[in-house]
Amino acid sequence: MANAKVPQHDDRPSNLQKNPDDWTTGDEPMTDAQASYLKTLSEEAGEAEAFDFKLTKAEASKRIDSLQRRTGRGR
Repeated sequence: MANAKVPQHDDRPSNLQKNPDDWTTGDEPMTDAQASYLKTLSEEAGEAEAFDFKLTKAEASKRIDSLQRRTGRGR
């Protein structure tokens, strides 16, 4: 059996790096996983009162990124 070649990484951005503003589902309500993580990060940043259940997926993603940088949990 021949070894399958592993695809090589190219310079195209992956979906994980896509700008939330460009997401086709970005205007949908945030997911339960986003809400849970965002609540945790908000509490760690001392901003629990700023947590908003009404954020969209894109808004939640941006807020998570911001809080990750501020709390030292950056990716």
